[in-house]
Amino acid sequence: MPTVPPGLPTAVLALDHALDAPRKPGIPLGNWRWVVRQRMAGVRDALVGEAAGSDDGWLAARGGSAFRERNALLSRLSMLGPQILETPDVEATRLELKRLVVDIQRHVQRVNDLVYDEVSLELGGSE
Repeated sequence: MPTVPPGLPTAVLALDHALDAPRKPGIPLGNWRWVVRQRMAGVRDALVGEAAGSDDGWLAARGGSAFRERNALLSRLSMLGPQILETPDVEATRLELKRLVVDIQRHVQRVNDLVYDEVSLELGGSE
């Protein structure tokens, strides 16, 4: 059964808050970049800890899809890691990370829905 690691929602929320923090030129911007990068690492670690999909019939395809989606999210996160530290266009990278946060939140909801469906199937659901 796929499961969302317990720390993933908290890690995503911490990244979202870090992205919304004020950004000012000079040392404060460097600090902001570093904090965002650390929060990104927390999200990555939590995503890596996500359990694999279901082996049970029709849920296997949905579980596999969630696993592929997780890998795509990890790839995007890895691509944005160096950018947040180096890019001169911080705002464009910040907006891309905000979109990634929303996509991760949707992923968490899909995995939670899959877990619900699997438990419902095991218990017989409403017939």
